[in-house]
Amino acid sequence: MKNDVNSGSIPALETLDPHRQSSASCYFEVALRQRIVGQDAAVQALVELYQVFCAGLNASGRPIGNLLLLGPTGVGKTRIVEAAAETLFGDSQAMIKVDCAEFQHSHEIAKLIGSPPGYLGHRETHPLITQEALTKSHRGELKLSFVLFDEIEKASDALWQLLLGILDKATLTLGDNRRVDLSQTIIFMTSNVGAVELTELTTGGMGFVLPAKHMDEKVERVAVEAARRKFSPEFINRLDKLVVFHPLQRAQLEQVLQIELRKIQFRVSSATNRPFLFRITEDARQFLLDEGTDKRYGARHLKRAIERFLIHPLASLLATGQLLPGDILIIDRRPEQKCLAFAKRMDGNLSYARAPLMDRNFIRRMDAVIQG
Repeated sequence: MKNDVNSGSIPALETLDPHRQSSASCYFEVALRQRIVGQDAAVQALVELYQVFCAGLNASGRPIGNLLLLGPTGVGKTRIVEAAAETLFGDSQAMIKVDCAEFQHSHEIAKLIGSPPGYLGHRETHPLITQEALTKSHRGELKLSFVLFDEIEKASDALWQLLLGILDKATLTLGDNRRVDLSQTIIFMTSNVGAVELTELTTGGMGFVLPAKHMDEKVERVAVEAARRKFSPEFINRLDKLVVFHPLQRAQLEQVLQIELRKIQFRVSSATNRPFLFRITEDARQFLLDEGTDKRYGARHLKRAIERFLIHPLASLLATGQLLPGDILIIDRRPEQKCLAFAKRMDGNLSYARAPLMDRNFIRRMDAVIQG
């Protein structure tokens, strides 16, 4: 029988799934999660924005999204923007980055939008945000741009006034009266407001540490309350989302370490004239984690430990010709010393780098790693 609403029959319906992602969004999410550790809410917020953009449903006359990224230092606020740019544009620096610490005085706004005609230095002052700079990141059909305002709490009042207009109308008027259209742009803003309270909360500085199941909720509440105290209602009202980044735990730092080690392997196998491979023991990994774990500084402290204990020694081994193309380097923790030990095979034997004293247990462990 013919389905007809007027005849009282119910038309056949197909159930739709609004949670399904497009292939482009799925790829974007997977790539982000390979680069960003422990910040699921931030990744999800960015993926949702990207899907809205791909569907063409972003509001006209506004940026595609205005995101305020909150959290202590070293948790990945800037890194997630770089990771998104690397995934979509093939270059982690394919964005316009405004370091708000350089715009703490009103007269410095000329570095951002250029000086008006007739002012001294007008021709020498090139605006940072231009239409050409925005479109530089476009790739084929992907007409999308990123603008990052880093440490937004340090901005001057003049920059705040410009920013409010950008967030609301997606337009910016330069010093020479040219207009910049930011309607195909995602605006990212990072801030460390509330970082002191968050550090005390997660490290027990207040005399106690909350159970893990309540910690995330407390971190979110503290960060958002700090932002509402710091920023005006006009600013908060123009945001699409406040994204809170959580302090990294040791298990998450282990994942960050693995990512960093893969990056180093890529660098030494492709960026030097003496490519080699390295294998790192579990003891050495734990040593780097021990030296690089500090909840006050997050992943940045781990990266400094990697630079000190791994990158600098590798540079010395390369500079002094101790590593040759095709070598397999074994990295372990030096027994009873606060450093790493390095060894490679040479003519069937282990050749030790900077290892005048080696005990038998260490040698056996290194042999096992080589053989395994």
